[in-house]
Amino acid sequence: MIFVKSEEEIALMRESNAIVRDCLKFVGERIGAGMTTKDVDALVENFIRASGAEPSCLGYCGYPASACVSVNETVVHGIPSAEQVLREGDIVSVDLCAYKNGFHGDGARTFRIGKVSEEKEKLIRVTEECFFKAIEGLKADTPLYDIGYRVQQHAEANGFSVIRAYTGHGIGREMHEDPAVPNVGHRGTGVRLKAGTVICIEPMIAAGTFRVKVLPDGWTAVTLDGRPAAHYENTVVIREDGVEILTL
Repeated sequence: MIFVKSEEEIALMRESNAIVRDCLKFVGERIGAGMTTKDVDALVENFIRASGAEPSCLGYCGYPASACVSVNETVVHGIPSAEQVLREGDIVSVDLCAYKNGFHGDGARTFRIGKVSEEKEKLIRVTEECFFKAIEGLKADTPLYDIGYRVQQHAEANGFSVIRAYTGHGIGREMHEDPAVPNVGHRGTGVRLKAGTVICIEPMIAAGTFRVKVLPDGWTAVTLDGRPAAHYENTVVIREDGVEILTL
């Protein structure tokens, strides 16, 4: 069931999503070579708690950390580790959620560690562009799969592939709600979105194949060919005449 939020509920969601927005900015200003992915997770947890919220990811279905920290070929759900050290040239996707006032906020960014290759630089840029392509013309009564259509068209036009195994999602009182929001799709198909629907649009784009495998830890999803992937996510409210981005 897709839950349409009231203006009062959306106002509460602005608070949790503002924490996500500010935490991503905070991490982006501090992340660097020599840190471990566990250090990044500590930044996230401390910031969220200091903001009067709870890290939604911690304990979710048994997940052991407050953020997903995914390096290079890891697409999503990288478990932070004290042994994994960030190095010059890495790209690092940080996906985090905050819970406050009974509602969740969610967002992700891919950060550069120092100077990165031209391919990685383009990959990060195109992944972010895919999000903004996805919201072009997005408003009440737009078919859901128009979002994925726009993401797929832009990614593939730039020589990249779209991860199929993971999608965006609705969000609200639960971190993951209906509908699933794929990053591929046929224009003009899918449920028509109603004003007040809140969804996470999160392109996950790979330099090589879109196929992934999950490591034995049961969480970490990596590209099958070992080439890099990037992730960019915002929480948005569908409005009659457009969208409101809660994490920007």
